[in-house]
Amino acid sequence: MMDMWEKVARGRGFFAALDQSGGSTPAALRRYGVPDDAWGDEATMFDLVHAMRTRIVRSPAFGGDRVIAAILFEQTMDRTVDGTGFAEYLWQHKGVVPFVKIDQGLADEEDGVRLMRPMPALDALLDRAQTHGVLGTKMRSLVRRADPVGIEAVVEQQFRVARTVLEAGMLPIVEPEVDILSPDKAAAEHLLQHALLRHLDALDAGRAVVLKLTLPEVDDGHVPLLEHPRVLRVAALSGGYSRVEAVARLERQHGVVASFSRALTEGLRADMTDEEFDTALDASIGAVYAASLT
Repeated sequence: MMDMWEKVARGRGFFAALDQSGGSTPAALRRYGVPDDAWGDEATMFDLVHAMRTRIVRSPAFGGDRVIAAILFEQTMDRTVDGTGFAEYLWQHKGVVPFVKIDQGLADEEDGVRLMRPMPALDALLDRAQTHGVLGTKMRSLVRRADPVGIEAVVEQQFRVARTVLEAGMLPIVEPEVDILSPDKAAAEHLLQHALLRHLDALDAGRAVVLKLTLPEVDDGHVPLLEHPRVLRVAALSGGYSRVEAVARLERQHGVVASFSRALTEGLRADMTDEEFDTALDASIGAVYAASLT
């Protein structure tokens, strides 16, 4: 595990987000060229997205030379690649550190934010993840408006769960996403940063988290967080931006690495030949990797 921690802390590259869940999987499949009528039930839907993820990680374009870590959906963690557990395959065959998404979706909006739903089976999920050699976790909340009450609630919940993850000996990725369509995005990011700094200050010495944040409106806007001693790494989500725009924005955020999902897989299609698929994935990974080195 120390090798994994070292790679997350100092590795060159980015985090691949392969964690689409039930709500976001249909759209991911459509972008991949798989229409809704290709599957009749949820089990088939997840089989199809697993095939897509397997094709990505098995590609020669995908490896630890450019990808630091991959975030997995819980079901993906429990599946296999070529007879090896998915998470185990990532580390053993690709040199990519596995994380798992632990949130169970979002509650209804209140005070301009959507908190995470309760996670009653969290302890069991953490235990299961550790048996698969998973280093850490990721959990997403959503900020839609610059409401200080709502933003404080998001950050308080994120750090409360992060402490549970840390106590289990795992590394949490804290993801309070700011909606890129927010009418007051810059103001929301300003409030969020101050809330994050307060809660980071309250973490015990020797504890650290990874932050996964929206690409900010202010260039190098995440520098105060990058410099905090309780922050191991700051990663940026693409948040619905196209790959071209996400990469351009990321290039202006010095020290921040990517943790892209939609922007990473943009342009990949199920009907591509293996050569076409690998070429397209290599170009995507290359662009995201280069932007993560600024």
